[in-house]
Amino acid sequence: MTKKTDRHISPEHTSPYPVSRLAPAFNLVDLAKEIAQADEMLANRAGSQLNIIAEQMAVLQEQAKSILEQTARDQQIHRAQCNFQKKPGQIYHLYKNRHGDSLLSMLSQDDWLGKPPNQFIGSYRLESDRSWTPSQGSHIEDEDERLKVIHQLLRDPP
Repeated sequence: MTKKTDRHISPEHTSPYPVSRLAPAFNLVDLAKEIAQADEMLANRAGSQLNIIAEQMAVLQEQAKSILEQTARDQQIHRAQCNFQKKPGQIYHLYKNRHGDSLLSMLSQDDWLGKPPNQFIGSYRLESDRSWTPSQGSHIEDEDERLKVIHQLLRDPP
């Protein structure tokens, strides 16, 4: 018959309880405090990570909204009445006639001496991907710079 023993028979560092009188006192209150601190730290960490994801989602939503607006604008320009073949790199001018129909023209407002026969909407450059870049402001220069960076990255990868 073997005698059942309650003693831990393994190296001291694996013992589930203090094995020396010199070991620090350990009680359930200390254990509860340690668990509560760990829970609080993990909750704070998870909260900050979720906050970063929420910020990224907001940025992505804005980008998606911008893409949809640009696509709608580009579709409107492509569907405008046009009596010529559109070529990438050229600037075209969008007008709206009195019936509300869109018209695409090669003639700018200046070509009409400031008095075009239809309401001027805007001027746009047709890009090689069939998108349109507004010619007002620095849009064309920004697009050219973006394309230049892309071409440089393709030519000289990091």
